[in-house]
Amino acid sequence: MKFGKVGQIALVSAIALGLATLFTACGTLNVGFIFVATNKLTPGQIEVVQVDSESGSLRAIPTSPFPSGGRDPIAEAVTPDFLNLYVANEDDNNIVQFGIGTDGKLYPQSTVNTPGSFPIAMAVNPSQTYLYGLDTLQPIAGCTLENLCPGDVFICPITSTAALGTPVNGTNQCLTYYPLQLSASNTTTVLTPTAINISADGKYVYVSAYNANTTPAAGYLFAYSTNSDGSLTSLTGSAPYALQSQPAGQSQEVPLQEPVALTSDSGVQNLYVVDKLTNQVATYALNSGALSTTGTANATVTAATGNQPAALTLANNGAFLYVANSEDSNVTAYTVSSGSLANIGTYASDVNPIAIMTDPRQIGYLYTVNFLGNSISGFQINPETGTLINAKNFPYASSVQPTAISGIPHGGAIK
Repeated sequence: MKFGKVGQIALVSAIALGLATLFTACGTLNVGFIFVATNKLTPGQIEVVQVDSESGSLRAIPTSPFPSGGRDPIAEAVTPDFLNLYVANEDDNNIVQFGIGTDGKLYPQSTVNTPGSFPIAMAVNPSQTYLYGLDTLQPIAGCTLENLCPGDVFICPITSTAALGTPVNGTNQCLTYYPLQLSASNTTTVLTPTAINISADGKYVYVSAYNANTTPAAGYLFAYSTNSDGSLTSLTGSAPYALQSQPAGQSQEVPLQEPVALTSDSGVQNLYVVDKLTNQVATYALNSGALSTTGTANATVTAATGNQPAALTLANNGAFLYVANSEDSNVTAYTVSSGSLANIGTYASDVNPIAIMTDPRQIGYLYTVNFLGNSISGFQINPETGTLINAKNFPYASSVQPTAISGIPHGGAIK
């Protein structure tokens, strides 16, 4: 087929328009949106920034930030279809659902209260049917910050509109929770929950907690299998695992003292736990979701971190693991091989990194949110070695006191 002069001009114009549309839709090669919670203002704020594919640099979208719907936003979770963001506001005991626009803008949809008080972590299962979260205090009469009690893990059903909870008297509520206690009857020993992880297959839920009233403090892990109705069955009986490890240079197992973050690999073979007080990351082998056949779980591998590690993430299909060290203001990198960890190096971030994630499109960038630095640090990951180099235009200034980070790929699912 031949085109006349007018047809050629029209074709060139159409191609140019298509290219312009591509770059406009991608927003300077935008490959994803990152949501950063900050807690200084009341209500809290959710900043939305887009990720540039060529440099990993960030740029705020128009109208960002957005109100979080409560005080002290502390945790975020994104639905697997990338259409909704949940934000837990710790001081208001609520979770707010936001619809995510194609341009990254956030639209509040619904709010639900948690069963207990001071929610601090949450995660959505892969089938997008339930959200599991942690309350610092369970709903016991008289339980307050002045009169502490153990925490709980709660369950929120996710409706077809991604709203949370079960309708009760015209409002949705998250009613089901499981006490995080040393035994079914022990409501006086205060176990403080810190982190939650759902396995990649959705079959298991893991919760870390610690008892600060012993010397030294003692770290624990609750492990559950999930049922079709979202309920949980304990893999440890009536008591949690007592977490132990054998740090380098020591001749015997010692207790973890304050496990603060955890993640499991895609094959559900290993669970990685960072401990804030002993400055280590410990690997626990999983067998049908369980860490042990006894009440004590011994780490198969340990590796030193920096001081006061606060968060961790796996990257490159589990080939690398990165730990944010809050006191040292840096990131420690490791290679991963069948659960074993080998230190690659340590890389400076801005001040006080407390959360960490890879870029939403998984193209090789890593980000930390820095609470005292009021910023985001960005790194480019070497796909062969796992080493990090500073990405361009970082640190990126955020609002004051960022606390959490999550993200979605631009245009939907990762291919």
